[in-house]
Amino acid sequence: MIIRPIGERVLIKSIEKEEVTESGIYIPDSAQEEKKEGTVVAAGTFEDGKELPLKKGDHVIYGGYKSDEVDVDGELHLIIDFKDVLAVVED
Repeated sequence: MIIRPIGERVLIKSIEKEEVTESGIYIPDSAQEEKKEGTVVAAGTFEDGKELPLKKGDHVIYGGYKSDEVDVDGELHLIIDFKDVLAVVED
């Protein structure tokens, strides 16, 4: 299934938090970091038709309280407003 966001919205596949460290220590929910990270699957456009400064595969940090969950081929994805994207993580 192909989903193309309309307007200033971004389709993101959320990156799950690690529950166990590399050495095998379990991290309880209360100690896990609260930042939200994900990978851009698709991005919409500005009102004037210009592309958003995000591309497929970008690793982003996002905030905000409003997101819509959508099931894409059995995997959970989020549609968020572009204004809620805080940063692009460059490796």
